[in-house]
Amino acid sequence: MAEILDSVRSKYGAVAESTLSSNNAGVKAVAEAFGYSAEELTSIPAEANMGLSCGNPTATANLRRGEVVVDLGSGGGLDVFLAAKLVGPSGRAIGIDMTPAMIERARASAASGGYTNVEFYQSTIDRIPLPDASVDCVISNCVLNLAPDKPSVFREIARVLKPGGRLAVSDIALKGELPEAIAQSMAAYVGCIAGAIRIDDYRKGLLTAGFQHVEIVDSGTDLNAYAKVENQSGCCSPAMSGDSCCSSATAANATTLHAELSDLLRTYDVNAAAASVKVYAIKPTSADIDHKEPCCASGCCS
Repeated sequence: MAEILDSVRSKYGAVAESTLSSNNAGVKAVAEAFGYSAEELTSIPAEANMGLSCGNPTATANLRRGEVVVDLGSGGGLDVFLAAKLVGPSGRAIGIDMTPAMIERARASAASGGYTNVEFYQSTIDRIPLPDASVDCVISNCVLNLAPDKPSVFREIARVLKPGGRLAVSDIALKGELPEAIAQSMAAYVGCIAGAIRIDDYRKGLLTAGFQHVEIVDSGTDLNAYAKVENQSGCCSPAMSGDSCCSSATAANATTLHAELSDLLRTYDVNAAAASVKVYAIKPTSADIDHKEPCCASGCCS
């Protein structure tokens, strides 16, 4: 588990220190392929988008003015900044990410963009640094599949949500068996494929954590869209390096995440086994629990 987290942190840290942004045609194309409009992308800092999405959770979260929304694995802040506009000055949009460079990049964009209702915290998503029942909505974009201990993440989401609060997630889930080469590949794990779980297991995990009205829908998006970013991350941010480009080692690491995933996508048809999914669930209120029918009365007993 520690090895996985270290690898994820290293790869995504290198991406955070690169110049990947919506100013790169391929990065912008990936975001648009997974559901973001050109208007959404131009309304937020370009550096918030690095081509790491697999959907647009803010489109299904039904965010309202004054709400508190938390983005798990917030990266450069793409969904946090979009959410901030939807919840307004009276609401809060909070990003959680375990990678220091991502937090630094997101905070820099928040400062330059003049955002006053956003916050970013460094933490793993199985230990969310927020009080119980303090959040109206939890969103996440292609990150829950990276968590080694998904049941712990589901329980943490349930803990921080208010009764009646909701989960709106874009993620990768499995609908069949992955080829062995992908299932055992660390590059595929970091690339959001090998760590994914079956759609049925995803649903069971959320139900076990106490959620109701769980819906998981295959978006039908072509996962080969990730290949659009290849060869666009070779040069790091001057602000990070103090020069026009970072060291060759850092630049290579920044390129590796997208390049290795592109190689896998060219070799294997991951669309046959994996899917970009939209996940939605509700944390029940005490009234929901009090009026819940016994299992056998609803016909779910064996």
